[in-house]
Amino acid sequence: MDRRPVVGGNWKMNTTLDEARSLARSLMEEIGHPGGAEVIVCPPFTNLQAVHEIIAGSVVTLGAQDLFWEPKGAYTGEISAEMLASLGVAWVICGHSERRHILGESNEVVNRKVRRALGSGLRVILAVGETEPERVAGQTEAVLAAQLAGSLSDVSSQDLPRMVVAYEPVWAIGTGLTATPDQAQDAHAFVRGWLRDLYATEAADSIRLQYGGSVTAANASALMNMPDIDGALVGGASLKASDFAAIVRAAGESAR
Repeated sequence: MDRRPVVGGNWKMNTTLDEARSLARSLMEEIGHPGGAEVIVCPPFTNLQAVHEIIAGSVVTLGAQDLFWEPKGAYTGEISAEMLASLGVAWVICGHSERRHILGESNEVVNRKVRRALGSGLRVILAVGETEPERVAGQTEAVLAAQLAGSLSDVSSQDLPRMVVAYEPVWAIGTGLTATPDQAQDAHAFVRGWLRDLYATEAADSIRLQYGGSVTAANASALMNMPDIDGALVGGASLKASDFAAIVRAAGESAR
């Protein structure tokens, strides 16, 4: 089974144009050849073209942090899959916890974005995860099941090879807290088992599952050496080239 680890750097609402260019150049120098890992960087929309010019032809692929579900129209402030593709974008994040919990995106909205991205030829990183109160209440699996069911409605098993699912516990994003490797593995195993129940076993066993939640150079190896963790969705640590490169190396060493 080929589950090449995939590491995504989500720059969130950080980097001016000059800062993005500088970071992209530093990443190119630091990452070198990532071994067995696939690498994606997701800058803000305003910096996509500049970053693409720097990483084009390299081992690093361009991703976007979000998209809208319509191809064009009177949707002020939104950006379409076609616009992203024209800038060299290959991947897009859908359902990030900050979109769900700060901006109120429902599973239905996330699903519309997922289907639009896939239908337009983009690949998708689908993010799911529970809040701290939900974990304390023992609702982690119920929350993950609901998010997966809603976000993957009408998504076929043929689409799964063009997707990654990122488990990102909300309580561990930007807080410095990290799920232990065992906690993360338990959640990833549940996600994979849920996918097996919905799709063909082969498709579910082949999809890559990322962990996202205060991933650092120090904890990356322990997380990605767990059997169902196939990479990382990295926030703050992706803004420092040396740290992100160390996570990429850890992913490559964990390749199975």
